[in-house]
Amino acid sequence: MNICIYGRPGNAGQIELTEAVINLLQKKGHTVCLHEPYDSFLKNHLRIGASVKRIETFEEMKENTDFVFSIGGDGTLLDTVFIVRDSNIPVVGINAGRLGFLSSLSKDNIETAIDSLDKGHFALDARTLLRLESNNPIFVGENVALNEFTIHKKETSSMITIHTYLNGEYLNSYWADGIMISTPTGSTGYSLSCGGPIMVPQSESFVITPIAPHNLTVRPIVVSDKNVISLEVEGRSQHFMATLDSRSATIDSSFQLAVRKENYSINLVRLSNDNFLTTLRKKLNWGLDTRN
Repeated sequence: MNICIYGRPGNAGQIELTEAVINLLQKKGHTVCLHEPYDSFLKNHLRIGASVKRIETFEEMKENTDFVFSIGGDGTLLDTVFIVRDSNIPVVGINAGRLGFLSSLSKDNIETAIDSLDKGHFALDARTLLRLESNNPIFVGENVALNEFTIHKKETSSMITIHTYLNGEYLNSYWADGIMISTPTGSTGYSLSCGGPIMVPQSESFVITPIAPHNLTVRPIVVSDKNVISLEVEGRSQHFMATLDSRSATIDSSFQLAVRKENYSINLVRLSNDNFLTTLRKKLNWGLDTRN
């Protein structure tokens, strides 16, 4: 197999783990590639043999990669959306962070996971992506997200107003610190911390979650992902913060925004002994008596 390893440059805490993964893959006879600029970062800290190749372009990855190993936390795995794009290359998340909802594979289980990939003992979870459209450019590259899109106040303590529409039909004007639109994958992230519901990955829905709304009767709402959600924002400040997963940018009230389901999805590798419900129970400590 051809395995491409992706990580965030500058994270020195995971160098030892990455080295162990490279050695294990090569021991089992697999071809290892490193995504640039992670390759340059590692070569400043490790002695990497010539057998480890560098992948610099999307075309190279699409043609020469069977799996992408994302080493880090959930934020690192979110970055892989822009790496694999619409190539359908499966992504394996190796957790070097804290919670690891998406990057759920622990360092103790890497060898077992590689053996499972060799034997075909795995499944693919196709995760919905959302696409942001706007009348003015906001982010560089693909305007897609695996978790969520948010609008948040900036430079002031005053609330902002977000006028929201479903397929052009008026839904509500949210008086709040902000608003987010989450995929089912993102429902266990920022949206959950703001009171949003947990959605299973196959829900085919978005959740619209207000951030600290002025009216307590305004609650998160789940809508079909076949809807196009349009947004207009205004407030006392001239500028607002827009985020798309881990990316952020400043916008103003002249921006007209729309969120829809992306035409392609990202494939996350799920081992045969793991599933979404198991991850929920393990990560959220469901069913455990914490009184002891």
